[in-house]
Amino acid sequence: MSVPLHGRTAVVTGASRGIGLAVAHALVSDGARVALFARTADALSRAAAALGANAMPVVCDVRDRAAVERATREVETRFGDAPDVLVCAAGVFTPAPLASITPDDFADALAVNVVGAFLMVRALLPRMLARGSGHLVLIGSVADRVILPGNGAYAASKFGARAMWEVLRAEVRGTGVRATLVSPGPTDTALWDPHAPDTREGFVPRHAMLRPEAVADAVRYAVTRAPEVTVDELRLSPA
Repeated sequence: MSVPLHGRTAVVTGASRGIGLAVAHALVSDGARVALFARTADALSRAAAALGANAMPVVCDVRDRAAVERATREVETRFGDAPDVLVCAAGVFTPAPLASITPDDFADALAVNVVGAFLMVRALLPRMLARGSGHLVLIGSVADRVILPGNGAYAASKFGARAMWEVLRAEVRGTGVRATLVSPGPTDTALWDPHAPDTREGFVPRHAMLRPEAVADAVRYAVTRAPEVTVDELRLSPA
């Protein structure tokens, strides 16, 4: 069986469920040792146990600078270096009109979807640059380029994250470190559970959404290209 990531290491945020868990599963299946980052210890432990010995659970709230620094130090100690791959898949989604969304919910969207990714990159990129290799992957969204009513907080965070990744790609070009943005359309994960998309006008029903495994396959494709090839961006939509 082909294991294209044998001997390589990865960190995946938001890895206890949804796209993050699917990505972690894909990378472990391809032979990588993967540190799973998430906030909820019980769900994280169950996810890591299901993936086997090559999955390492690390409780980390990516909104918290001190927690990110502690968790990434722990991973570098376990791996002996910065990981070969970082996948920022942690995300929150709270649809509401701008006139009614709470300031806390708006701030939380920015804190997880933008600042959390920044803190992870800030913690791991210097060692990648010093080594001359590494791959940074952000899970974006159709909402990083398409505006929808009621999506002000999420769109603001995803547009911001996309802009940050565009700058990152420019800054790491030629260093041996690669940066990829994977932007899927609506994907059937637990983020939709509170929002009943099957019964809300303007929402894609769950049966027509992408599966998390399809997004994970796109990440797998990007990180298994030859070192001299950068996949800048992948946009995914249901066929």
